[in-house]
Parts: sequence; structure tokens; C-alpha cells
Amino acid sequence: MDPYRKNWNLRHKELRNALIKSVDKKKAVELFLTQHAMVHTGKISRPGLYSFEDEILRDVSDEDMRRIPKNSNHSLAWVIWHLARVEDVTMNLLVAGCPQVLHDSDWLKRMGIKYRHTGNGMDVEDIAGLSNKIDIKELKSYRLGVGKATRKNIMRLKPEDFRRMIEPARVQQIWDEKAMLVGGRGVVDYWSKRDMAGLLLMPPTRHCFLHLNEARRIKEMIGIRP
Repeated sequence: MDPYRKNWNLRHKELRNALIKSVDKKKAVELFLTQHAMVHTGKISRPGLYSFEDEILRDVSDEDMRRIPKNSNHSLAWVIWHLARVEDVTMNLLVAGCPQVLHDSDWLKRMGIKYRHTGNGMDVEDIAGLSNKIDIKELKSYRLGVGKATRKNIMRLKPEDFRRMIEPARVQQIWDEKAMLVGGRGVVDYWSKRDMAGLLLMPPTRHCFLHLNEARRIKEMIGIRP
């Protein structure tokens, strides 16, 4: 494992401890913002902080973004879209209790797609269809907008909020807004059993880290060195 990924994992353990103890909000927030920034484009944070997303998308064309290599079910475009959708749903509907970024600025139309769910349980034909149709520039802008919203939301949380369970009414909104396919019910059940700290430790951070590692492998499969 390269030093950036090794250090990210070590800091994530620190973040877990800070969130569980919930006594030093400033430290927890600072750790979260660093971990979160590293799984987004460098445009989201201070200069000089390493970005796994920038590393992976460097020297990748729009055509490359759409390709689904042999022995993979996903394209780079799908991975970035999936990460944005999961973070949008969990950090806005579940954590902040506010509207999704997706509903701002007519994002579906701008991206040129119809899919409003997270992609969990999505079949291979729809994955290919999304990969071929989605506007790559708008996709990157949407992902950035979601990331910025998450950072604003985390700053509003109080120390006691970290241990608060997700309200059932917020979970129901996922279904009301068709933000998850029926095949993703197990994912929603998992989210519903987490407290705020548990959500911060997965969808906007480790979930991104894991899928960006997948994206790194996809990049190699299509013949581009990381």
C-alpha cells in the first residue's frame, strides 16, 4: 500500500476514536474534513492536500471515463456518480435533514440522465447506459457540489449529534424520493441502524476511499497507469 493510502487508513482510525468519544468536536471535525477532502477533488480544500480523486482522473479522457473494461461491471463515470449519489442521500437526507443537492440547479437534466437513485442494485445494462450518456463535466461539478454541502453540514453538528440515531422519517424520505432501488434495501437498513458518527465514518469517507481504489484498478484495466 502506498504511503498516502496507509496514512489515510491510520487517520481514519483517529477519526473513529474522536467521533466515538464525542468530547472534542473541533478535533473530530478537523479530522473528518481532511479525510473527506482527500477522497474528493483538490478543488474542495486547501492547496497541497493529496487528492485520490485527482490522482485517478488525471490523464483520463471523457471516453476513458465511459469505458467498462473486461472483468469489471463499472466505469469510472459510474463510480464517481455512485459516490456522489450515496453521499448526497446520506449527508443531506439522513444527517442534515435537508434537501438533496441533486434537486438544486436541475442536476439530472444537466448530467443528461434519468437515474435519481444511488446505483445500488443497478443492472449492467443501466450501468452501461448511464456511462454512455452522462455529461462528464456536469458529473464532476455535481460531485463537487455534494462535497461542499457535506462540509457545511458537518460544521453545523453539535458534539451530542454524533451519537444521535437516524430518525425513521428521514429514512423514509429515501424511498419517497426514489433515491434507492429495491435491490438496495439492505444498504438502507444498514444506514438506519447507524448513529451520525457511524454515517460519517462510511458514506462520505471510507465508502469513497474503497470505490476510488476500485476506480484505480479500472484505470489500470483500460490501460492507463495511475
